[in-house]
Amino acid sequence: HKIRATVALNSTVCQHYPAIVSEGKRGGWEFMGHGTTNSRSLRGLSREAERQVIEETLDTIASAVGTKPQGWLSPGLTENLHTLGLLAEAGISYVCDWCNDDEPYPMTVGNKTIHSIPYTVELNDLGSYLNFHISPAQFRQNIVDQFEVLYQEGATRGKVMAIALHPFLSGQPFRAKYLDQALDYLRKFDKVWWATGGEIVDWYRSHCSR
Repeated sequence: HKIRATVALNSTVCQHYPAIVSEGKRGGWEFMGHGTTNSRSLRGLSREAERQVIEETLDTIASAVGTKPQGWLSPGLTENLHTLGLLAEAGISYVCDWCNDDEPYPMTVGNKTIHSIPYTVELNDLGSYLNFHISPAQFRQNIVDQFEVLYQEGATRGKVMAIALHPFLSGQPFRAKYLDQALDYLRKFDKVWWATGGEIVDWYRSHCSR
């Protein structure tokens, strides 16, 4: 579909599955920090322990990819009261943990600003298939319905639509065919920007700074 993804990358993938990183780089995808592994939650970590996890994640990804991540998605969307401040100090410009809007917005932490970029739990194949037990056909329809509403609203005010995919789920053939159908439908529309998270936050900061 020639769509560049924004990859929520566990840093250990860089060490154990470098071919995945290489393929993502070849496709021009963006990589954002996603902790070391999904088994290592940020929840309950002390400030210093969490700082070390963030630094380790970002340094490992930067070494493998060639550029430091601009964005962050916490494992399991977990945060502590000091998480945003630590991310901002580490140079992260946007975070996807806050699934509460269809538009980006700034958050002030200390003397720094970090932006929320819309993510989704509703159009997330993990929750859809494993928690809500919907069919692949229904997942396709959910994507289409979400898009049609946001596309209409986007005529007067820009909207961001995320589709969260895990290859071990949506990559299964009996599911992939329905994802293909959904993306085929979305690609027929004009005035849709297929942007990465970094491109979205850069545009927002340039045009909507407060």
